[in-house]
Amino acid sequence: MLRLARYLKHYKKEVILGPFFKLLEAIFELIVPLVMASIIDTGIRGGDRVYVLQRGGILLLLGTSGLIFALICQYSASKASQGFGTMVRNDLFSHINSLSHGELDGFGTNFLITVITNDVNQMQLAVAMLIRLVVRAPFLVVGAIIMAMLLDLKLSIVFLVVAPLVSFILYWVMKKSVPFYKVRQKVLDRISMITRENLTGARVIRAFSTQDKEEKRFEDTNEEAAQIAIRVGKLSAILNPATFTIMNMAIIAIIWFGGIQVDTGHLTQGEVIAFVNYMTQISLALVVVANLVVIFTKAGASATRINQVFDTKPHMQEGKVTIEDLEQEKGDGISQKPIISLREIYFAYPDSEEYALENITFDVMPGETIGIIGGTGSGKSTLVNLLPRLYDATKGELLINGLDIKEYSYDTLRRQFGIAPQKTVLFSGSIRDNLRMAKEDATDEEIRRAIRISQSEEFVETLSKGYDSEISQGGKNLSGGQRQRLTIARALIRNPKILILDDSASALDYSTEAKLRKALYTECGGMTIIMVSQRAGSIRHADKIIVMDDGKIAGIGTHNQLIKSCEVYREICHSQPGMEEVTEA
Repeated sequence: MLRLARYLKHYKKEVILGPFFKLLEAIFELIVPLVMASIIDTGIRGGDRVYVLQRGGILLLLGTSGLIFALICQYSASKASQGFGTMVRNDLFSHINSLSHGELDGFGTNFLITVITNDVNQMQLAVAMLIRLVVRAPFLVVGAIIMAMLLDLKLSIVFLVVAPLVSFILYWVMKKSVPFYKVRQKVLDRISMITRENLTGARVIRAFSTQDKEEKRFEDTNEEAAQIAIRVGKLSAILNPATFTIMNMAIIAIIWFGGIQVDTGHLTQGEVIAFVNYMTQISLALVVVANLVVIFTKAGASATRINQVFDTKPHMQEGKVTIEDLEQEKGDGISQKPIISLREIYFAYPDSEEYALENITFDVMPGETIGIIGGTGSGKSTLVNLLPRLYDATKGELLINGLDIKEYSYDTLRRQFGIAPQKTVLFSGSIRDNLRMAKEDATDEEIRRAIRISQSEEFVETLSKGYDSEISQGGKNLSGGQRQRLTIARALIRNPKILILDDSASALDYSTEAKLRKALYTECGGMTIIMVSQRAGSIRHADKIIVMDDGKIAGIGTHNQLIKSCEVYREICHSQPGMEEVTEA
């Protein structure tokens, strides 16, 4: 938790003033029993109404001042805690964005969402309580004991016995409860994961009629969380009865022994009442301390998880070559070099002992159309994910325009690519907004061109608002083919040097896909196109086809060359309708 305290340096004034004013409120609260004692002993006992009114005015002044001080403290706590939470979230979001896909995969989406929401909320609460109560509660306990000792040293022994006894009970309950809070947080993560999976995969779940199974899974996890909460509740249920029993016994002892002291003239009735008030203040303050222990225990677990994210440093280091550096190199014959070169590339996913890619070597010349084909799990998507450096190769060398990919800044490297991923991702907003994510200043003409090439024109023009038609989250109000075409349009909008289509036409019918390929060839001249597909017909006319098999290259060449030389490619073609007649070409 102390490591996150750096976020409070912008709120030094609030962190100092808040507890200071809360301390003043506590001092005034300690004075109240003395004023009450004087009213009883002098005003009421002597029938002096004026004195009672005067002392009543002092009580009103103390109460009003305490209210003002409490409001100032509340404002300071709110400002500091909300500012703290905002800065932590911003830095967390920025740091998460700097992590590679491998590191993000290691954490998992649900963990990161929980950290950036629930865990930061828990830290905000801890900061607010730090300012409002951490100074006040212990001060009231110590202050009440001192004030009681000033009134009567012998009778204050009751306080010295009760305070450690209640503290021990609080310690025992908290010690037993803390492990449950940590386990409960992990269970809440699982609840978040199940909820997310069921919301994002609702169609699949309903298609297979597994709602009952998913409900049972959710209920079991929810029941586990409830049982943990019940265990904590049972422990907490001991707290209040035990503490209040001890406190009430202490009050009885104070009244009993205080009565004796009154009879002997050592104490007044008002001072006995003051003793009772101080005991009540101690009781309430100790309960507050117990709640603070719970809050800070939860916050400690949350801080550990937040720091776990911050401590994860991106293993991929950004290069320094910028767009300006590339502009200076124009005209140096760079276009005669391969635009992409892979030299003995090996890649393994984090925590995996096996290579997903092995000994991958090939060149791509500017303006070439490259087809990549292979069975499921053959490494096609993994291969193209290395090009824009979503992952770093485990071994080997990957060059873009003759320069090691690690030399580029991320922005410079990725601006050279337009990517239509295998899994379509669209965001809530208009069609125009989604396309402009790739190029903020895209003109209407550029948008129309991208829509036309991607074969989206047909359905976009039928929408009532055209390019300004709203897309729901994830594009749920569009068909699979429509989502894919808009994803391709977004990849085209910046007119990239290298276009990657990662099986992004799989939901298109053969006629629409053929029109898409024709438009790419006729309107994207000079653009290097890398087309991943499981359809041999989709890449048949590519300048070069790379056949992947179990993470290795099984063959490289044109369609006609591979039909003769590559058994894997020949089997793929034989297995697909419409390709049988060309397998002997």
